[in-house]
Amino acid sequence: MNRHSWTIFCLAYLVGLLSTSWLTFSNPEVAGESLFKVGIGLGGLTLISAWIVYRCTSIRLRKSFWLEVFIIAIVAVIYFQVRVPQPSVNDISNQLHKNKSQIVIVSGKVLTEPRLTSDEKAKLWLKTTEIEIEKNSKQEVTGKLYVTLPLLQATSLYPGKNIKIQGVLYKPQSPKNPGAFDFKKYLNYQGSFAGLKGWKIIEEKNQSESIWGWWKIRRRIVRSQVRGLGSPVGQLVSSITLGRKAVDLPEELGNNFIQVGLAHILAASGFHVALLLGLVLRITHHLSGRSQLMIGLIFLFIYICLTGLQPSVIRATLMGTFVLVALANNSQVKPLGSLLLAAIIILLFNPLWIWDLGFQLSFLATFGLIVTAPQLSRYLNWLPPTLATAIAIPLAASIWTLPLLSYVFNTVAVYSLIINILTTPFVTLISLGGMISAGIGLFLPWLGSLLSKIIYYPTIFLIEFTNFFVNLPGITIAIGKIPLIVLIAIYTILILLWLNKRWQNNWYLGLIIVVILLVFPISYRQLNLVKATVLSANQEQIIVIQDRGKIILVNSGEHKTIKYTVLPFLTTQGINQIDYAIAMNSFSDHNGWTEINNKLTIHNFLSNEKNSLETFKKTTKLISSPENITTKNFRIKLLNNQPILLELKTKQQTWLVINPTKTEDNIAIIKYLQENNLAHNQIIIICSGKKIELECLKELKPQIAIITTNEVEESTRQQLNSQHTQLYITGQDGAISWQPQSGFQTTLITETEKNTFL
Repeated sequence: MNRHSWTIFCLAYLVGLLSTSWLTFSNPEVAGESLFKVGIGLGGLTLISAWIVYRCTSIRLRKSFWLEVFIIAIVAVIYFQVRVPQPSVNDISNQLHKNKSQIVIVSGKVLTEPRLTSDEKAKLWLKTTEIEIEKNSKQEVTGKLYVTLPLLQATSLYPGKNIKIQGVLYKPQSPKNPGAFDFKKYLNYQGSFAGLKGWKIIEEKNQSESIWGWWKIRRRIVRSQVRGLGSPVGQLVSSITLGRKAVDLPEELGNNFIQVGLAHILAASGFHVALLLGLVLRITHHLSGRSQLMIGLIFLFIYICLTGLQPSVIRATLMGTFVLVALANNSQVKPLGSLLLAAIIILLFNPLWIWDLGFQLSFLATFGLIVTAPQLSRYLNWLPPTLATAIAIPLAASIWTLPLLSYVFNTVAVYSLIINILTTPFVTLISLGGMISAGIGLFLPWLGSLLSKIIYYPTIFLIEFTNFFVNLPGITIAIGKIPLIVLIAIYTILILLWLNKRWQNNWYLGLIIVVILLVFPISYRQLNLVKATVLSANQEQIIVIQDRGKIILVNSGEHKTIKYTVLPFLTTQGINQIDYAIAMNSFSDHNGWTEINNKLTIHNFLSNEKNSLETFKKTTKLISSPENITTKNFRIKLLNNQPILLELKTKQQTWLVINPTKTEDNIAIIKYLQENNLAHNQIIIICSGKKIELECLKELKPQIAIITTNEVEESTRQQLNSQHTQLYITGQDGAISWQPQSGFQTTLITETEKNTFL
């Protein structure tokens, strides 16, 4: 079998794994149908590939070979599904009945070092052994548990320690709002199906701490660098050296690097492995190839263990190993072949890593350096060689990773390319200095701390440089959710630019097509979209209205709601400005408007408050109610008389956003209905569900009720059922969206909808 055959087999395996994005295994019928569709798709792709190879290349392969290619792709799909983690019979998640959370005491062994969460709590993984739900009712369990604890409770914990934790056991839920982080999917791919909100550690069994461990080495290195550089400079250097997973980096500092497009320097990657390997080869250049091989493998093994077996580091380590073996044998390495082989080895070990973003970006960036950087260097040959290389390397990596980053995060870091070019020398210097000080600090902490001071000022410059760009307007632009077919088309164009000389000669046309593919569908959708969305945010009533390019946001929410619900949703929708912001409650209860105003441009702010809001930008116009907001399909009025807070009208519907908290509020609602004849319109109410009396419901007679809470009182539910009112509960159904053509839709699949599949 020749080299071409092996390459096609490897690509078939990769394509088979990638096709699993279309699979659904929620129930047997849907799973079978989705697997059949994937099989048809892979079969068609195999036939197209066979035709392209026959017509466009001189490679000639037997017909049965393509059947083998199809079988490998199907086997990859099955292998992926077999490796998807599933809870065992004794898994701790099975102790939860009907997904109800409950107070428990869990015993187990700590698997990882505690790490800081964004809520200033500690998080760790626990291997469970026993659970106590009621007094003197213990049961043996298995499974991996995601645990959060108060920070002070976790200071004495370390991997391998046996503990007992009291807290609330829960099952992670699917995201209730578009754009929200899928915590359930994240835990499932980690082999965990439940979480524990720990209150306190009630028992730490007497045990001696192990003499050594990789976590102890990491801690020793981090402490040495923090002692020499202080905080947060020391943490940043440790993060650049060992990866962000090895150290608790301040959240604001980490977010700044992510916003400007420097997230990759905070994660151990191929860049760091290449620097380490280059440093080792430079020091050992006078030794034989076999000696360099042994020394290089030792350093690569140590580094990969210190960084925690991350896919991107494993990929780089494998390719580095291939280079060392080639040097020892006086041969040459074929970069593309070694990259493909490394990817196959990793994905045979764990096929789930095909969907690890770090692995995908590492693969694409390395691919770009191999196939695109040399071409860019030739275009830049009029520059000094060092400068041309400094520009070509980050540019080549960005060309191949930017489409994927835009697809995943729905944003574009505007200054990412220029920032990467300008910071490459400083990142290289800091990385090398961090590695040297880490190696010496491991044996002589005081000397490692002293040496780390050399890179203090370059690190300070990097922090200040990042802060400067973060504060520039338009640092990131939300572009909305890119369709998968557009992403595939973009990468197809990039491949044509790599392989086809005609495309290479007209590269600017390819760039124009890519821009059109990104801008046109998004712009067309926004200019024609008519949609109202009630977000799921506990009892907060947050509504986003999109009307042919006009954006209206009703209420901001608290800090957590803004961070995890509102801003992710706006980003997913490609929203960069708000035409009208409406505060239904007093501004003092919604300081989150300031946070939103720092991220997005707010043109008009409408509130019952009479005082001016100094926290807003000068470009924001302040409006006092009552005043109508009119768009092409909506007319909105923030009313002065309480508790009817907001009236939203379409041609056929009247939406009433109400928040009754006492009996007098319900009386005021009834009075409002009597004074305003709304009988000809379909009435839709959006209510927090705190206290809405039955008499008020009888008077309202809503066709649809959207309750922004997790539970509804049984009497309220019965009354709505008797009036044939369609009920939506955001805590159970997720965000509720309405469009003129499709009507109301929920984010989550309800139990009723699930039963329709069976």
